[in-house]
This record gives sequence, structure tokens and C-alpha cells, in this order.
Amino acid sequence: MKALIATVVWCILFVLCWPLALLALVVWPIAWLLALPFRLVGITFSALFALLQAILLLPARLLGWRPGHAAAAA
Repeated sequence: MKALIATVVWCILFVLCWPLALLALVVWPIAWLLALPFRLVGITFSALFALLQAILLLPARLLGWRPGHAAAAA
């Protein structure tokens, strides 16, 4: 659905201002390549925090605590 909306918006931009639409067509892959390292760093930190949470909650999970179970009991 996002691709369809992006295509329609690009077609409207192409009709209204074709040089800007062509510039967007050239700049978009370059911007995506520049943003790629930041996305990889974000994925890495997300995995690191999930691992840290799993390590810190391991003793409680071994004793039988489950996420969401404490909220339902209260």
C-alpha cells in the first residue's frame, strides 16, 4: 500500500513539477544508502537491549514469573 501511495504522489509531482520529480528519483536511493548505517545501528541496539533485558529477567523467569501475569493478578 505504501508503494502505491508513493507512486501516486510521485506521478502527481511529475505532472506538477517534473524537474523536482526527476531530482527526487535520483536523490531517493542516495538518501536510502546514507540512512542504511543508522538503521543497522538501530537494529543492533534494539537487539542488545533485548538481550540485556532477557539476561536481567532470567532469575525471575526461572522462579516462575511471566510478563503480563503480574498485571492480571493485581
